[in-house]
Amino acid sequence: MKAVQFAEHGDRDVIEYGEFPDPEPGRGEVVVDVKAAALNHLDIWTRRGLPGLDLEMPHVPGSDMAGVVSELGEGVTRFEEGDRVALIAGVAGGGDEFSRHGDPTLAPDFHIIGEHVRGVHSEYAAVPAENLVPVPDGVRWETAGSASLVFQTAWRMLVDRADVEPGEKVLVHGASGGVGHAAVQIADYAGAEVFATASTDEKLEYAADCGAEHLINYEDEDFSSRVYELTGKRGVDVVVDHIGEATYEDSLKSLRKGGRLVTCGATTGGNPGAGLNRIFWNQLQIIGSTMATPGQADDALELVWDGTFEPRVREVLPMSETARAHEMIENREGFGKVVVIPDSEL
Repeated sequence: MKAVQFAEHGDRDVIEYGEFPDPEPGRGEVVVDVKAAALNHLDIWTRRGLPGLDLEMPHVPGSDMAGVVSELGEGVTRFEEGDRVALIAGVAGGGDEFSRHGDPTLAPDFHIIGEHVRGVHSEYAAVPAENLVPVPDGVRWETAGSASLVFQTAWRMLVDRADVEPGEKVLVHGASGGVGHAAVQIADYAGAEVFATASTDEKLEYAADCGAEHLINYEDEDFSSRVYELTGKRGVDVVVDHIGEATYEDSLKSLRKGGRLVTCGATTGGNPGAGLNRIFWNQLQIIGSTMATPGQADDALELVWDGTFEPRVREVLPMSETARAHEMIENREGFGKVVVIPDSEL
């Protein structure tokens, strides 16, 4: 088969699309004939290399995909050949105290397909059957292959970790990106008043279409000052911040007293000033969140399958043009997800 792969960490020129050994399903695994696979910012960081990340090379990236079950491993009973499925990329071995209490995302061995182990940007992928969910007939492959990671992540952040309530004010940064545009839709669904930031007016128009009521172009104005003005000097109840160092200080400024900042990432850097004075004086909560439990992912994806939520796709490219897909994400081009499709499917 052919797969997207890199043999060393580096810039986009390390990405290749070439021959790779066909996968064989182990016990509890299935092989999926991949029809569509989306990129996430995680793919950029994995390609560049992260501290402590020790990958078997060459590495196949990718944490999102959808396709058709083509082969069953020993012991698999949940699926049959021909079933339509999508990937939930978080994996835990089970048996630890957190998994036993229903939250495998906290398990010591929790890891992500595509980041810590071989991913799914390939013609075929062998993955644990427990990490697949059924995809109903009628759901487009581009939708099924681009929804899972960002919608489960945003769902856990807002519904579980930040516990957003109807009528609360929620600020979503990077509303044009994968997690951002999912968070806008979920916050709106939860009954919140949604504030969105993005770098262009065109991206903000898309955010408005997703449910944002207040639009802030952070290239033209200071977003915390604008939030202060729009909320009558009160601030928002919740900030969704996956940007990191570039926004963290002003995100704290944007919160009301007793407000919550929830974060799932730090694309501009993970070590901002702590802001402890503001945190203790205003009694703020800083909440971390990673991926989602299987049940939370199911809840979010059911609302994708029925059309309540819509993964916006900015571009669909052949897998042989994955380097271009990385470029689009790195340069913040467009709104929504970038999807790649095996060249053999085109």
